Amino acid sequence: MVKDNIKRISEEDFKAFDDRKRVKVINSLSGFKSANLIGTINNQGQTNLSVVSSVVHLGASPALIGMVIRPDVSRRDTLNNIRENGEFTINHINEEIVEKAHQTSARYPQDVSEFNACKLTEEIKDNFKAPFVAESKIKFSVKFVREIKIEENGTHFIIGEIKNVYLPESCICDDGHIDIHLAQTVCVSGLDSYSKPKHIGRLSYAKPDKALHWIK
Repeated sequence: MVKDNIKRISEEDFKAFDDRKRVKVINSLSGFKSANLIGTINNQGQTNLSVVSSVVHLGASPALIGMVIRPDVSRRDTLNNIRENGEFTINHINEEIVEKAHQTSARYPQDVSEFNACKLTEEIKDNFKAPFVAESKIKFSVKFVREIKIEENGTHFIIGEIKNVYLPESCICDDGHIDIHLAQTVCVSGLDSYSKPKHIGRLSYAKPDKALHWIK
C-alpha cells in the first residue's frame, strides 16, 4: 500500500484562506457529527425547522442535551423561538429525508415555515408546543434550561432537558441501548457531506483487569 503524502495546514494558512474555504476546513476537523432537525415555534404560532450538527449529550441524571447556535448578528429564528417559549424538539435525520432536511438551511423569510417549504410534516405530540418532524424516526422533546454566550466567537450554547422520547420499539435493546442505525439515522461531516454509518458492533464495559469482548 502506497502511503499518501501528509499535508500540513498551518495557522497562517487558515488566515490566508477565503472565508468559505476556512469554514469548510475547520468544520470538517471534528469528524462525523450528529445530523438533527430542530423544531421550534414562536408565540404567534409560526413554526421553524433548522438543521443542526452540534447536538451533544451532557448527562443522564438529569437528562441534559446541548447544542451550539451561530451568532445572532443576523436573524436566528431557532434561537429566538427557544428564548420566547422555552421548548424545542430534536429530530434525527434519516436517509429518506436527507435532501429535505438539508434544504432547511436555506434562508427563508421569517413568515415562511421550513416545514412547508421543504415538504416535511409538522407533528404535535402530548400537548408539547414545539413541533416534531413526522418523517423522523427518532425524536424527543426538550425544555430550555440555560443559554451560555461564548464570548470568543459570539455563538450560543443552549442547554435543555429531555422530556419525552419517541422511537421504534425495535431500536431499543434490553439494556437500554438505542441502535440508531436501525432507524436509518445519518451523520454529517463538515457542512454538507452526509453519510450512513456502518454498524461495527458493541464492546463490553472497559475495566483495567478484564479483557474486552464484543456484545452480541
